[in-house]
Order: sequence, then C-alpha cells, then structure tokens
Amino acid sequence: MTHRIKQFLVAAAVLGGAHTALAVERNPALDILVKKGLITAEERAQALESAAVAKLAAGPREIPWYETLKIDGYTQFRFTESMDDAAKRLGALPADRSVSTTEGLLLRRGRFKITGDVSPRVSLYTQLDFAASTGATTLSLQARDIYADIALDDAKEHRVRAGLSKVPYGWVNLQSSQNRLTMERPEALNTAVEGERDLGIYYMYASKECRELFKSLTKDGLKGSGDYGVFTVGGFNGQGLNRGDQNGEPHLLARLSYPWKTKSGQIYEAGIGGYTGKYVVTKSTGTGGTHPTGGPEFDDRRAFATFVMYPQPFGIEAEWTVGQGPQLNDARTAISLNDLHGGYVMINYRILSGENEFFPFVRWNYFDGARKFNTNAHKLVVNEIDVGCEWQLNKALELQLQYTLCAERNAYTAPTTSGSGSYTNIKDSRRLAIQLQFNY
Repeated sequence: MTHRIKQFLVAAAVLGGAHTALAVERNPALDILVKKGLITAEERAQALESAAVAKLAAGPREIPWYETLKIDGYTQFRFTESMDDAAKRLGALPADRSVSTTEGLLLRRGRFKITGDVSPRVSLYTQLDFAASTGATTLSLQARDIYADIALDDAKEHRVRAGLSKVPYGWVNLQSSQNRLTMERPEALNTAVEGERDLGIYYMYASKECRELFKSLTKDGLKGSGDYGVFTVGGFNGQGLNRGDQNGEPHLLARLSYPWKTKSGQIYEAGIGGYTGKYVVTKSTGTGGTHPTGGPEFDDRRAFATFVMYPQPFGIEAEWTVGQGPQLNDARTAISLNDLHGGYVMINYRILSGENEFFPFVRWNYFDGARKFNTNAHKLVVNEIDVGCEWQLNKALELQLQYTLCAERNAYTAPTTSGSGSYTNIKDSRRLAIQLQFNY
C-alpha cells in the first residue's frame, strides 16, 4: 500500500469520529485498519495523539441548539366498568369519559414532549396531546404546553416562565399524570384550573439545592410534582386551557412550597398559596345572574395548603382548598357568588422488587363547590374513596388498578332551551378502572 493511500485511510477514520470522543479516546475504524494489517499499532497511536492535539487547539465545539432537544412522552389506555346501577347513572365524569354506559375503552392521554436548551439561559418546553377532548370531538390534537424558562442568573435560581404552561396552583395539579397514582386529580383542586394550564407569566425562585431535590423526587420515582420554584408569583388569563381571555384582567397568583430532607433521609414538602381574579361564566339561554356590582364576571379566588411525605417507603399526600366563585343556584335559574371547599388525603406505599415497583394507595376525595369552567358553573358534590395499586413492570410499562367507592356524587344535565337544567344525586356507587401506560 502506498504511503499516500495509507494517509488517506487514517485521515478518513479520524474524521469519521471528529464529532465525538471516538477521535481522541478510541476509534473503531482505526482498530479495523490495524486488524487488517493496513496500518501498525504505532501508527494508530500517532493518529489518535494528533487528533487529540488538534481538538485541544480547536477548543470545545459549539453544540447547535437543535442537538440539545429531547423527545419523550407517554400514552394511557383505560377501561372503566360501572359496578352497579347507581354508577351507571353517573354518566361521564368531567375529566374521565371512560366512566360511561356507552364509552368504556378510552385513549385518555397521548402525550409527546419536546424539550431542550436553546441557549445557556433559555429552555423550551412543548407538549402536545393526541387524545384531549375539545368538547366537540373525542379524539383531537391539542397544545398542552408551549413555554420558555428564562434564567436570570448563571445558577438558574431565578427564572421567568412565559407562555402556555401549568398554573402553579396547588401541588397535585402540578404533578404529571405520568407520575400520579390515581386515575384523575381531585376535583377540589382541579376545578380551580381545569386542564391545569393557561397562558401566563411567572417569576420563580428556588435555590440550587432545592432545584436538585425537586429533580430527584421525579427522577428517583418518588412521585414528585416537578420544579415550579420554592417561591412563585405571576399572572395568568384565568379563562382556562386554550380559551381566550374574556375581560382583559389577569388572575394574580402567589405560591410558596418548600421541600426538605431529614437526617434519616425522609423527604417532606409543605406549601401554601392562592390566586384572585375575575371569571366570566358561559351561560345557557335563560340563565340569569350577575356579579353584585354588575357585569357578567364573578369574583374567583382560592387558597390552598399542602403537605407531602414522599414514599420511602410509606407516604402521605394531603391538600385542601377554600375559596369563592360563581355557582348555579339551587333553583338552577341564575348564577351567584358562593363559597367552596374540599381536598384530598392519600396514603401510599412503595414496594421495590427487582425491576418491578408496586404503589398501593388509598385516597379520600371530597369537594363541595362549583365547576366554573362548565356552562352555568353548576354545583359539584364529590365524596369518594379510591383504593388501588400501580405496578411498574419496567421503565416503559405500567399497569394501574383503581376501585372507587362513591358515597356521593352529583350529575348535572345542562339545559337545552331554558335555564332549568337538572341535578341527579348519586349515592353508594362503585366503579372499577384499569389502565395501561406506555412510557417512551
């Protein structure tokens, strides 16, 4: 072999690994040349040494922003069986159409996420849902998150979040459905921000240590809610996910949630917060009612308190909310301002067995208030016990079972041509749900 051809082969092998560590640490192409006797081991070593010197002289390679992007997501496939006649009279629940006499199998969520850092201080997050209902169809494509985190310092302890994102209200609202043990969030917290998201802008602060702890709670499988700052203030439209503002007045919000680890290694989190604003209710024909000061908008204000002991192996979640908001009156003829309250308490346990994880749980779910996002802001009463278990077979597959003992839940049928509507108070019903979740 001529010297010129040998030089060409060596250069091609080195350049082939120029964008990775292979050119300076190991290079399979050079190994093949040595094995075939086309170059000597000494020539291989000289080529690697020259490549290392060249890389050091060139300095670190600037990585294009698109190479930092990460794509992942999950899908939830669900079936619910109504166990008695009382449960069959419920109809579809506000957030779960699988509770139905006509629709059992349901693609509850089909989430695809694209995340990445486009600069040292700007991070992007986008999430699409291929199963969310828009009210007109049962299967659609919907934007769930499109926002940027803008770091105000190198340590990223201070940052601004702007765009379509989760509203930092409560704890369970912020916990991803990918991590949550129960099928759906408790109504008391979720009726504050149905869909959990809205257009908004927030300032968030968390120390580097707290941010690492928030991250580990999710990464280590402890069912964390994510990093939404220790202290957060900001504003959001207030009309809900993918809905335009109706009055030009943003809701104002503040939240304080602090995680800590004891000497024993047990991790806790406690928080408080609230929001205030004006909400414009969608009314049906014939439904009256205005704010006491006039106008179609109503005071909308809530406060919450949270306590979490993360499952190591025993865990507790407890959250309660109180407030005021619009609600359809008992005569179902007009909307007025009413008090609301509710929350949940859940006990869970984490069992590790090789690659398998088991999370048995029991949750009490209670709410007495209104569902403001529904037409006429009808009254909603919930008093249920959920008993279930999540089985994580591996990182890619989870199986979840949940049995619901419903002491009381009311179903509301919206009026078609008048403001009367109808309530059905369902007591002592039972449901059984099963769900497969695929993570990717």
